[in-house]
Formats: sequence, structure tokens, C-alpha cells
Amino acid sequence: MTDTLLISEKDSGVRIDRLLTQRFPEHSRSYFQYLIDQNHVLLNGHPIKKQCRPVIGDKIEISFQLTPELDVQPEEISLDILYEDEYLIVINKPAGMVVHPAPGAPTGTFANALLYHCKQLNVEDFEPLRPGIVHRLDKDTTGVLVGAKTHAAHKKLIEQFSARTVEKRYLAICCGVPKEGEFSAPIKRHPVNRKQMTVSSDGKEAISRFKILHRREGISLVEVELITGRTHQIRVHLKHLNCPILGDATYGSTSLNQKYKATRQMLHAHKIKFFHPISNTPLEIVAPIPNEMKNFIELLHRA
Repeated sequence: MTDTLLISEKDSGVRIDRLLTQRFPEHSRSYFQYLIDQNHVLLNGHPIKKQCRPVIGDKIEISFQLTPELDVQPEEISLDILYEDEYLIVINKPAGMVVHPAPGAPTGTFANALLYHCKQLNVEDFEPLRPGIVHRLDKDTTGVLVGAKTHAAHKKLIEQFSARTVEKRYLAICCGVPKEGEFSAPIKRHPVNRKQMTVSSDGKEAISRFKILHRREGISLVEVELITGRTHQIRVHLKHLNCPILGDATYGSTSLNQKYKATRQMLHAHKIKFFHPISNTPLEIVAPIPNEMKNFIELLHRA
């Protein structure tokens, strides 16, 4: 079902996800955020972000999708904690954990675990489905993941990520040998497969820096510094360079994944540097490399 709204003076300047919840109270705000993220809400014919505030005369088109209503509840889930104080928590995320609830993964997420672990976390201080969430990692990417316990800490951390003052370094095992140095290629959602991203001249700026640590015939261990943080950025950039991440079922090589018996993507958020959101002291946190990646790294190191 599709519906259309013409923005009046009364609605002008209201954030779009809030506006749609007011106009269609039978659906939750998180439902409309999902529709917006999936480009099922258009402003004057164009996809938008949930922070968008339409003005008088704007035309909003909503394509309602059959998807379960989502909620986030505390769940007792074990966390591998790397750092914790009264303001923030940093974990080593395992492969398979989704960061926050979404269709297809309504429970068992980092957000669910965070609500259980941090009893003082106030859901009302954050966006629906994202209590304490500062940044995201893909489901099968392991490594450093930061969560905020208070609204003030969350705000300061988001500001650091937005200002690109957070240093994020990943380890990736990829097929082939990518060129070292800075690589810039804009990224947008794939026009046909909406679950994938792709390099495109009309996409958003995306910059990665590559450094080859070890290599052997067919595969390389690469350190990647993320300058921007686009969805699937490292995976898309390496695929574009014909050096897809080993084990990546979406962007990788099926034949090489089978050859090396890589059952999940070999991508690990290894290190993060940022300033404590309250004390402003510098923090550097390193996540241990998972065993399945260690085996490949030892093989490359011996070579």
C-alpha cells in the first residue's frame, strides 16, 4: 500500500519519522525508521534520512511494507567487555551479533544486551531500537564496538565520530593484493539489490587507507584505516579493487571462499582511538584477533 502526504504549515519542520508516527499512529516510530532506511519513504521523489525535516509544499510518498513491528527489550546476553566505566562500555563483538534490532534480527542484538547489562540506561534518551548505540559493525564483522550509558556520553561520542576524530583500524584478509595508500570512491545503495552497496560517482564520499602487512599467493593481510564510515565501506572498496574479503558471502569470491574454507568474512575491527566523552582523556582499545583469522595470519606470516 502506498500513501502520499503534502506538507502543510502545521507539519513543516517536524522530523520526518516523528511526523509519520503522528499521522499514522497505528505504526511505531521504529517502523517508519525502517521504511526510511530501506528507501520506502520518498521526499519529492528522492530517498531521505530520518533526520529530514520537510517544509511546506513538500510531497512525501510512503510505501508501506509488511514487516513485523520492532521493539527492543533487555536480554541476558554474555558480552566480552574490553573497557567499561559509568559512562561507556566497549566490547569485542562476536561474529553473528547484530548491533540493534531490525527485520530478520528482532532479538539477540548488542542493544538488547546493553539494556540488560546497563540497568540505568534510559531508552527514552535515545532513538528507538538504538539505546546507547554509537556506531555499527556488520553482523559478521568482529571487534571493537562502543556503547554509551548516558545521553551526555552518547552525544559527545557521536560528535567525535561525525567530526572524524575517531581513529578506526581494521584487519582484513582479502583475495589478491590491493594498492597501498589512500583510496577514495563514493558509495551508495545498489540500484537493484537494495541489501548491497556499490561504488558510484553520485554516491557519498568514502575514503579508506590500506597497508599490506603480509601476503602470500592469493591472499593478503591488510590493515585498513577508515576515514569515513559508510555502510559496508571496506567490503565494497576491496571488491571494487578486485580484492574482495575472504569469506564474504555478499561481496566475495565463492570459489576462493571454498578453496580456503572461509565460512565467514575475515574482517575485524582491531583498534579504536578516541577521547573519553566526559573526562576527555585519550583512550586506545584493542580487540583480540579471533582464532579463525589467526590461522590465516600465521600462515601468511610464515610465508
